Amino acid sequence: MRYPKAWTDQQMDIIIGVILRTGVIISALVVLLGGVIYLHHFAYNKPLYRVFLGEPSDLRHITGIIRDAMAFKGRGIIQFGLLLLIATPVVRVAFSIVAFALQRDRLYVMVTLIVLGILLFSLIGGR
Repeated sequence: MRYPKAWTDQQMDIIIGVILRTGVIISALVVLLGGVIYLHHFAYNKPLYRVFLGEPSDLRHITGIIRDAMAFKGRGIIQFGLLLLIATPVVRVAFSIVAFALQRDRLYVMVTLIVLGILLFSLIGGR
């Protein structure tokens, strides 16, 4: 059985840099789009500083954020852009697992799996 050629450390660094840059740029563009949509709808509303309303309940969960973003609601798109920003380092760590596995570096695969587990636990189930 023939295994795919492993990446060099320099190739890995370049790909990781592209992943991080792309994630940050895409999330910034999504947040910018959401900000423009939000301002288009609410630019002339006066805020009520005497009453604290907090975040709407639909924007406190991933499903609500995605639903609002698909409905082109400004706040939902902004929140979705922030989720993309949070997901960027998670994607980087997941890519590192694949890259280390291709290099057959078991120690780094195990360490990176632990890091990914900690990241996912803190994002999803860290209550």
